[in-house]
Amino acid sequence: MTTEPGWDDRLAARGIPSRTSGFPGEPRDVTGARLAAEGFLRDLARIAPPASPEHWDDILLVVTELAANAVQYAPGPFELRMRRAYDGVHVTLHDTSTTPPSPRPFRPSTGGGGIGWHLLHALCDQVSVVTGERGKDVHAFLPW
Repeated sequence: MTTEPGWDDRLAARGIPSRTSGFPGEPRDVTGARLAAEGFLRDLARIAPPASPEHWDDILLVVTELAANAVQYAPGPFELRMRRAYDGVHVTLHDTSTTPPSPRPFRPSTGGGGIGWHLLHALCDQVSVVTGERGKDVHAFLPW
């Protein structure tokens, strides 16, 4: 059986292969995505606890930010996929927008925005975006 690089087969054998959750793309789905991520992390922690408690919080913050951006900037549904990688957690959020995210200046005096993309890059080991005809996938790799 062929597996992806960084995939941890031991976790798959223990029942933690990955988790995929779909959402319609409404504002309340940001909370739903965060709750789905918490469920995945809770199951993962039973088998492989995080090296640091901050890793748990960082992953939840990244998922929340990705989901909020999907709701704000991409019409329609989005899908959250999480899996254990060899040295961390791989989060992928697919949405219907084909426009890749780009950094914007953070200007708190104008009412918000502009910090999310910078935050992702600060918390993640790696961030990448793959665009296609039906939207884009934002990949975030975080330590666990």
